[in-house]
Amino acid sequence: MSAVKKMSVGQLTMLTAVNMLGSGIVLLPSKLAEVGAISILSWIITATGSLALAYAFARCGMLSRKTGGMGGYAEYTFGKGGNYITNYTYGVSLLIANVAISITAVGYIQVLLNVQLGSIQVGMATIALLWLTTFANFGGASITGKIGAITVWGVIAPVLVVSTIGWFWFDSSVYAAGWNPHGKGWFEAAGASVAITLWAFLGLESACANTDAVENPEKNVPIAVLGGTLGAAVIYIVSTNVIAGIVSNPELVASTAPFGLVFAKMFNPMVGSVVMALMVLACVGSLLGWQFTIAQVFKSSADTGYFLPIFAKANKAGTPIIGMLILLAGQTLLGVLTISPDLSKQFDMLVNLAVVTNLVPYILSMAAVMTMQKVSNVPAGKALATNIIAWIAAAYSYLALYSSGEQALMLGGVATIFGYTLFGFVNNRLIRLEALNNSVPVQTVSARHIEGEPVPVNSLNLTTLESRP
Repeated sequence: MSAVKKMSVGQLTMLTAVNMLGSGIVLLPSKLAEVGAISILSWIITATGSLALAYAFARCGMLSRKTGGMGGYAEYTFGKGGNYITNYTYGVSLLIANVAISITAVGYIQVLLNVQLGSIQVGMATIALLWLTTFANFGGASITGKIGAITVWGVIAPVLVVSTIGWFWFDSSVYAAGWNPHGKGWFEAAGASVAITLWAFLGLESACANTDAVENPEKNVPIAVLGGTLGAAVIYIVSTNVIAGIVSNPELVASTAPFGLVFAKMFNPMVGSVVMALMVLACVGSLLGWQFTIAQVFKSSADTGYFLPIFAKANKAGTPIIGMLILLAGQTLLGVLTISPDLSKQFDMLVNLAVVTNLVPYILSMAAVMTMQKVSNVPAGKALATNIIAWIAAAYSYLALYSSGEQALMLGGVATIFGYTLFGFVNNRLIRLEALNNSVPVQTVSARHIEGEPVPVNSLNLTTLESRP
C-alpha cells in the first residue's frame, strides 16, 4: 500500500491564506472609509494580533491530545464547562456571521441590478438567500466543497488585481483627502476599526485542522499558519489602501459594492458589473460552505453530548438536515430582528456581535496554552516564549472586544451568560451519559462531578440515551 501523499509547507500556507480571503473583505473598503485611510493603523494592530493568535493556535494544535479544536484546547484549563462554552459561543458566532455574509451579497446584488430595496425588502432578500443556501446543502459536503473551491476566486481574483495593477490608477491627492476626514486622534483612529478588520481574519484558527495532512507538522504548521496569515494581512492592507487612493472617501462610504465601484473607475462600468457578479457568486459560495460548517459544528458537539441530540441526526449523505432547519429558523429570526433602514448599519451590528462571540473561544484558548504546555512538559524557555505570544494575542482580543461597541458587548455578554445557563441542563445529560457508559449509579457520577474528579465521557448514541426512563 502506497503512503498517503502529504501537503508541503507551501501548499498549507496557500490553503491557510485562501481560507481567510473569503467574503470578509467584500464590504471592508466601505467600512474602513467611515474612519478614513488612517484606519491602516487598525490593520497594523489587527495583523500583529492575528499573527500572535495564529502562532498560539498552531502551538495548541501541535500540543493538544484532545479532539474538538478550540473546545478541546479550552478543556485543558476550564474542564467540560470551558469546552462547552467554547463550542456554544463559536456556534453562535457562525450563526450571526452567516447573516452578515448574506447581507453583503444583497448589497452587491442591489448595485448589480441597479435596484434600491427598502429595509423590509433587504431583510426578506437576506433571509431568502439564507434559505436557498441551506436547502442547497441537503445533498451533502461533496457538492458544497466543490462549489466553494471555485466561487472563492470570485473574491480572491479581484482583490489580487487591485493589489497589483491598481497602483496605476492610484491618486495620492484622493488618498490624502480621505486620510482622516473626521479629524480623529491617532489612538482613537487605531482602535476605531479593530473589530471590522478582525472580521476579515476570522477563521484563522481553522488552519490548524490540517496537522495530520502536512509533512513535518512540528516545524511546518507554525510556518504555514504564520505565513498564510501574514500573506492575507499584506493583501488586505494593500488592496483597501489602493482603493482609498482611487475612489474618493464620500463615494466609498456611500457604496454597498466597493469593489465593483473601483473596477468601474479603473476600467468601465461593464467590468465593474462583472466584478460585482463575481463577488455575489463568491458570497453565495462562501455562505453555502459556512451554512454546512455551522451545521457540522452543532452536530459534532451534539455527538459528544454538549448540544441536543436532535442536532446529531443525519440523513444517508451525512447531512444533519433537521439541525440545519433549526439553525435556519434562528438565522431567519435574527434577520428579522436586525432589519434596519441602513444596510450598512445592519451589517455593522451583526459583524460586531459575531466578533464579540467569536472572541470568547479565542480568549479561552489563549488561557489554555500555559496548561497545555505544562501537561506536554515543554521546556521552560520555549514555553515562556509561547506564553508571551499568547498573552499578546489575548490582549489584542480584549482590545477587539472593547472596540466592538457597547451594544455588541452587552448582547454578546447576554448570549454567553445564557449559554452558561443552558450548561446546567447539558451537565445533567453528561452525568447520565457517563453513568450509562460505566454502568454506575447516577448519584455516584454526580458526587465525582461535585468533588472535581475528572469524568471521561465517551461518544454514545444520544438518541438511545434520551429514550430511556
